Amino acid sequence: MSIWKGNKISVEIFGSSHGDKIGVTCKNFPKFAFDGQKLQSFLNRRKPTYSPIFTARKEPDKVVFEDGVENCTIQKDAFTAVIYNKDVKKIDYDALYAKPRPSHSDLAAYFMDGRLDFSGGGEFSGRMTAPLSIAGGIAKQFLAERNIEVCAYLSSVGNVQGDSYKTKKVDSVVYHRDFPALSNEDKMVDAIMKAKEAGDSVGGVVDCIVFGLPGGIGGALFDGLEGKIASLVYSIPGVKGIEFGDGFLMAQNLGSVINDPITITDGKITTTTNKSGGINGGVSNGMPLTISVAFRPTPSISKEQNTVDLQKMEKATIKIGGRHDACIAVRAVPVVEAAVSLALLDSVLR
Repeated sequence: MSIWKGNKISVEIFGSSHGDKIGVTCKNFPKFAFDGQKLQSFLNRRKPTYSPIFTARKEPDKVVFEDGVENCTIQKDAFTAVIYNKDVKKIDYDALYAKPRPSHSDLAAYFMDGRLDFSGGGEFSGRMTAPLSIAGGIAKQFLAERNIEVCAYLSSVGNVQGDSYKTKKVDSVVYHRDFPALSNEDKMVDAIMKAKEAGDSVGGVVDCIVFGLPGGIGGALFDGLEGKIASLVYSIPGVKGIEFGDGFLMAQNLGSVINDPITITDGKITTTTNKSGGINGGVSNGMPLTISVAFRPTPSISKEQNTVDLQKMEKATIKIGGRHDACIAVRAVPVVEAAVSLALLDSVLR
């Protein structure tokens, strides 16, 4: 079980990739009625389509509430939701027993508790983002009722760049049916297919924009909005970097270049630019929150890689078979929305 505790809410995720079920227990969520169909549709955005760029594992990901929710209304201080795994194939990992996959969590997990069975990554698997998305999907609906919209999209795959809040003004996000980018979808798909055909994988960047968040949400130091958001975004497997606004570009510029001038527009205090990404001093400033999240290429590739046999304590080589995405960033778009929504829910309630 993995537990995240905020100032108000907490989220407990349990289960494993190839176990009978995975699930989440949420505590101290506001008692409100959410739309069950919208929640399932949100979960479906995370599922692979039948495009060859995605894993062949097909799970229905049907949400089942075991306690605390009746007729899609949160009734208690704690509720639990589960998803039953249906398409499990542990046999795919038999040849990898005691052989940690390079850059996976396998070797670190062995150092942690001595495990030798690395089937599907267990609790470290990207599969665990499904229950995270249940909690985040509900939080996202609560925020939407208060006119706070959390939207994400794929801004790049490998060296292929799409539209981004860094290159143009993004006022809204319209989700494409199969591929969640704002532009250059075909080139991104081609980059993923080339990597897959070569037995390799490719990374990507997911942008997230939050519209409608009022100023004054967050706090100083340990209560800062950036830290809270980052702690949840980094819980998503494969995330290796996060920046707010212009992020690392700020380190290359002068304060006179990256400061956001303050003005009044239609009687409202605003800034003429948004290079800070809507947050100053850990507190929202009334501008849209802009976040960019870097995902590494999935370590599960079919090229031969060097590793060791932990039982025999000798060098070994492996080729990873089974079912894997060639670019995990694509399906991570709604997961980023879920993580950001949970952080904002906790901060808004506080």
